[in-house]
Amino acid sequence: MKQRKEAAEQFVAAGRQELADNELSEAAVMEKYLPKQLSEAEVEAKVKEIIAAVGATSIKDMGKVMGAANKALAGLSDGRTLSTVVKRLLA
Repeated sequence: MKQRKEAAEQFVAAGRQELADNELSEAAVMEKYLPKQLSEAEVEAKVKEIIAAVGATSIKDMGKVMGAANKALAGLSDGRTLSTVVKRLLA
């Protein structure tokens, strides 16, 4: 999904709207088969649970939290959102 959307953005920037439309239509089909993505609030709630479970107290523990969060939320959240939430909660 991420690659399709990034490709569509690049095609739009290059003035190739027909190729961008093709990428977006393929992404829409793929989206039907993927698990529903969690909202940022849902990700934040899960990350808070993970932080408590691993005993993280500062940004130095980000690696432990990210490892556990990636396993727990695989396919339910993208890495960028997850990383942003973890950084904000540990800061």
